[in-house]
Amino acid sequence: MPVRAMNHFTILAENLRETCDFYRDLLGLTEGYRPDMGFPGAWLYAGEQAVLHVVIRTPLPQPRAGVLDHMAFSAVDLANTVRKLEEKGVKYQLGRQAETGTWQLFFHDPNGARVELDFVPTEEAPVR
Repeated sequence: MPVRAMNHFTILAENLRETCDFYRDLLGLTEGYRPDMGFPGAWLYAGEQAVLHVVIRTPLPQPRAGVLDHMAFSAVDLANTVRKLEEKGVKYQLGRQAETGTWQLFFHDPNGARVELDFVPTEEAPVR
């Protein structure tokens, strides 16, 4: 199979600005070039790669979650990320992978998409 890496995830959203702001403010993704596709949306970038495509769909399908359980990103600065989640009132679950010690932080975006952020084991535990 010729797959070498993940290219992007696509999420459906009801509110484009709220969704883009959420991923910009929390994950540091930036909105960038998106070709005219004939429907509203945005591409959010991590560096030079468009890793998250947002497509407007009103209303969102029910149930909101499909067969994709979650999207995961490698991340840094666990303590500050948890602080941002708490400031925004976003509920989250934080745990450690038993074998590797990797920190795993789970939460939902404004549209119900489940997001995982993975932090290296040497990150300091957040103060709660």
